[in-house]
Amino acid sequence: PITFDEFMAWYPENSEYRYELRRGMVVEMPKPKGKHSKLAGDLAFELGTAIRRAHYSYFIPKECVIKLSNDMGYEPDVVVLDETEIANEPRWERESVITRGQSIKLVVKVVSTNWRDDYLLKLADYEAFGIQEYWIVDYLGLGGRRYIGSPKQPTLTLCHLVDGEFELQQFRGSQPIVSPTFSELSLTVDQVF
Repeated sequence: PITFDEFMAWYPENSEYRYELRRGMVVEMPKPKGKHSKLAGDLAFELGTAIRRAHYSYFIPKECVIKLSNDMGYEPDVVVLDETEIANEPRWERESVITRGQSIKLVVKVVSTNWRDDYLLKLADYEAFGIQEYWIVDYLGLGGRRYIGSPKQPTLTLCHLVDGEFELQQFRGSQPIVSPTFSELSLTVDQVF
């Protein structure tokens, strides 16, 4: 096992992979490709547009690592950060590392074949870290039936922190996404997928 600081010192630049640190172990993850990459980019664009329209003091970095503890760090597909809270982030300017849940308005994870990580591990870790909103974007309907229902179908699961616990709401098809953070967002699941 290694520490988060050792992980950041080791993290290779310009790698064909992304890496996360999970309970002291480095996990290699392929960089998003194809539809996964397009979907993450489209969502970042839509969220960025909503941020500008509403004049929020939020931004979406190209990359960042969320330090959840001394032995855990995740690199989300899309993250929305609060510009006013970044001043309190000691590692942001030199490493693009976020160490405080208050700095994060929204994390988006586009599901791939390792769906258990997104629905089980990351959901619990983000909840414990105090992230206000977490979207699990399962465009292929890969998640377990207990998470997306039966029959399996493409689903966007919105997790919103209420009194320290995530409340989950699922959206499918032509349903508009109802986000507590982005109340003016005008986007349906079909448009996202």
